[in-house]
Amino acid sequence: MTRPLRADAQRNRDRLIEAALTAFTQDGAGVALESIAKRAGVGIGTLYRHFPTREALVEAVYRNELTKLCDAASELLRTLPPHEATRAWMDRFVQYMATKRGLSDALNALIAGGCDPYAESLERLTQTVTMLLKAIDRTDVTPLDVLTTLGGIAIATGEVGPSDGMLDLVMNGLRYRA
Repeated sequence: MTRPLRADAQRNRDRLIEAALTAFTQDGAGVALESIAKRAGVGIGTLYRHFPTREALVEAVYRNELTKLCDAASELLRTLPPHEATRAWMDRFVQYMATKRGLSDALNALIAGGCDPYAESLERLTQTVTMLLKAIDRTDVTPLDVLTTLGGIAIATGEVGPSDGMLDLVMNGLRYRA
C-alpha cells in the first residue's frame, strides 16, 4: 500500500505538474526538465523523486487534467441546476481539449515510447457524461455521441474561435425531446 505524501511533498508534486503543463504547452515536448523544476521552485532532484522519467511527468500532467475535468461534473451538479451544470462542464471539456492539443507533442512522444495515457480516459469521460445525462433526464442519448460532438466542437474552435454558440446549440438539442 502506498503511503500518502507529506503535505510539503504533495505541494511540490502539484507545483511540478502545473509547471510542466505550462512548459509543455508553451515550450514543447523537449523542454528541459531542469526548466520545469525551476518554474516549480524546486530542485531537479525533487522532480526526479516524484517523476523518475519525462514520460512519468507527461502522464501525470495528462491524468491530472483528466481528473480535474471529470471531478468538475460532480461539483457543478452540486452548485448549479442540472442543465447549467452540464453546459458549464461542456465549456470545461473544450478547455481540456485545448490543453490536450497543447500537450500533443509530449503525449505523442509518450505514445511512441510504448505508454498509453488514454487507456482510462474514455471510460472516465463516459462515466462523467452518463452522470450529466442522467441529471438532465436524457438517458436516451449516448455518452459517446455527446463526447464525439464535443470533441468535434473543440477541434473546430481551435480553427474558428469561441465555442459558445456551438455548445449552446448542443444544449438546446439536449433540452428538446422529439
